[in-house]
Amino acid sequence: MANVPFPLSPSPFVPTPHAQKLPLSFDAARLQADLDVFEEEEWIAHFVRRNYDGSWSVIPLRGPAGETHPIRMSYSDPSCDAFEDTPFLDRTPYLREVLGAFECPLLSVRLMRLAPGSVIKEHTDFDLSIEDGTARLHVPIQTNPDVDFRLCGERMPLHAGECWYLKLSEPHSVRNDGSEPRVHLVLDVTVNSWLSELVSG
Repeated sequence: MANVPFPLSPSPFVPTPHAQKLPLSFDAARLQADLDVFEEEEWIAHFVRRNYDGSWSVIPLRGPAGETHPIRMSYSDPSCDAFEDTPFLDRTPYLREVLGAFECPLLSVRLMRLAPGSVIKEHTDFDLSIEDGTARLHVPIQTNPDVDFRLCGERMPLHAGECWYLKLSEPHSVRNDGSEPRVHLVLDVTVNSWLSELVSG
C-alpha cells in the first residue's frame, strides 16, 4: 500500500513548543512491510471508548512487564515502572531496528490504527511532555491526505517515515476522512539528555 507524501499547509511548518519534527527518518516501505504481518483479528480495540467514534485499535510492541493478555499489554500505564517487549515485536524485524534508534528508555510502544471514517475526539494526555519527563513520539507508517491531526488547533503535517515529538498534554484530535486506515508507531519514552537535545536542536 503506497504512502504518498502530501502537502497539508500552504506554508512550511514552523516548530513550536507543542510539536517538533525530529532529525530521524525511517524507510516507509519497510515499516509497511512489517505492518502487513498482522491479521485483522489481531488488532485490539482501544479501551478508552469515550475518546473516539468508529474504530481505533492497537497492537502492543512493548507493554507492562509480566502481562500476557493483549489488552493489558496495550495499556500505557503511567504508574508502571517496568516494561518489556511483547511477542508481537518478534514478528517485525524492521520495527525492532527502528526502536533501537531511540537512545532513551522505551516504555509503552504500540501500533495505533484509526480506521477510515473514524475520529479521535479532542482530549489531553496528562504528563506527556518533555517538561514532565515522559514524552510521546509518533512515527507515521500508513497515512493519507485526508487525515487531519490537530494539536492546539493546528494541523500537523505528519508524513510516513518521519518522527515527531508531540506535546500531547495539550488538546489534540484526529480525523481520518480517507479511504484507508491511518497507522502510527507510538512510543512513550523517558526523557533523557539525548532526547532533550534532539528536541531543542
